[in-house]
Amino acid sequence: MPELPEVETVRRGLAPVLEGRRIVRARALRPDLRFPLPDGFGQMLTGRRVTGVGRRAKYLLIGLDNDTTLIAHLGMSGSFRIYMDSAPPLATHDHVVLETDGGAEIRYNDPRRFGFMDMIHGDGADHPMLKKLGPEPLGGDFHAARLAAALKGRKAPIKAALLDQSVVAGLGNIYVCEALFRSGISPKRKAATVQGGRARRLHQAIRDVLGEAIAAGGSSISDHRQTDGELGYFQHSFAVYGREGEACPGCDCDPGRTGGVRRIVQSGRSTFYCAKRQR
Repeated sequence: MPELPEVETVRRGLAPVLEGRRIVRARALRPDLRFPLPDGFGQMLTGRRVTGVGRRAKYLLIGLDNDTTLIAHLGMSGSFRIYMDSAPPLATHDHVVLETDGGAEIRYNDPRRFGFMDMIHGDGADHPMLKKLGPEPLGGDFHAARLAAALKGRKAPIKAALLDQSVVAGLGNIYVCEALFRSGISPKRKAATVQGGRARRLHQAIRDVLGEAIAAGGSSISDHRQTDGELGYFQHSFAVYGREGEACPGCDCDPGRTGGVRRIVQSGRSTFYCAKRQR
């Protein structure tokens, strides 16, 4: 599933062709994605001017000039493509099409249909998918003390705690593994013990790894594509994720003796880490 860097990459691709533009035609080519689309979805968008393209955690927020917001989630395989002036024939899994007065045609494609779109009045903050989210990890209100406070008293492993979207919004399996490696914290450590210096290291590692991933266009492991169809390339910088048995960078452990990067399963998901470096 796309995590914060992938969604932010999509947002940055959509903003230049949507912000300030009027949607002259909107079409829903099927009645549902993961959930049913709102009744009259195409008509609700047609004629509206886009006032902003934002993001909250893993959700895209497209503000319109009638004080409504289009909320979009990419699910497992969703992607947006932008075509200027001319577009190829519709693909099998193109489900939503937006045409703007700037000549752009924007298509939402989703083979597995795990994504969703919804319309809400206002900025979307009260939407059921958004209202319980924690702070944005790249925002000014996310700091080490707040992270430590959110983890205090939690008996769950730190890996599971960081995947709880009420603790930090937008983190997923890939970037939690990478941030824990950078901060030298074992994914099995109790979340409540990540205080003081550990919390400060983890806070900085989260911000660093997300910033670097966004600059690289996200990680393309299976389905993620940028709005121009290009792959992201942060996957080439993974220190531990998906590297079971390999040596981890900056560590002097011998994979032949220690087994290298280890993989365990936590809460049904693979966790990758260095048992020597991460405590």
